[in-house]
Amino acid sequence: MRIRAVAALAIVLASAACGGTSLFRQYEYEEEVYLSLDRTATVYVNSSIAALNALRGTSFNTSPTARVNREAVRALYASPVTRVVWVRDSRRNGRRFVHLRIEADDVTKLSAVAPFAWSAYEFRLDGDEYVYRQTLGPPAAPRGLFAGWTGRELVAFRLHLPSKIISKNTGPERRGNILVWEQPLADRLRAAPLTLDARMQTQSILYRTLWLFAATFVAVIVGFVAVIWWVFRRGATHAETV
Repeated sequence: MRIRAVAALAIVLASAACGGTSLFRQYEYEEEVYLSLDRTATVYVNSSIAALNALRGTSFNTSPTARVNREAVRALYASPVTRVVWVRDSRRNGRRFVHLRIEADDVTKLSAVAPFAWSAYEFRLDGDEYVYRQTLGPPAAPRGLFAGWTGRELVAFRLHLPSKIISKNTGPERRGNILVWEQPLADRLRAAPLTLDARMQTQSILYRTLWLFAATFVAVIVGFVAVIWWVFRRGATHAETV
């Protein structure tokens, strides 16, 4: 969890520094999930205030000069099944954005939290594979649409998987075992169907890496001992011949 969190924090800090841009691609709304095989998850939400109002039914002030009420945003995502680690805000293209980091002990219970209630989460073992499925329903009743949108705005759902991907219903994974599903904001507002579906191996990449490192370390030690033994044996043989 700690290694994953450090890597995730670096990415999100870069995102926030770019004003809500994730890996140089701008989204009006984004959910990013770092998943573990034990069902725990770290979730990052990056959203304009306007998109939060339109998609999740909130009523925050969308004025670019208005101060973001971080405590109200924190309260929105806080629940018995989630812990809000931090809330930050930024501004891009004349709009206010919020950025949150949220910890969840069970990703399948996220739908009990109001901002995530539009999704049904499934994470289960199916034979020798893990299956992750997230089905998005319609957005909450919008509290007004933002007049400054151009129609080119995007929303994204990003998934960081802990083990080797077997199959998925989106494009090729990106470096770091990352899957991304994108939709135009207009499609998400009209509840166009979107399902995140991925299957993965049951052994985590970190676990395999640690085993590989341990095996390499043991091989080096064995090789080192073998060289020392050979040197001493050669020395003893030389002494006997003399």
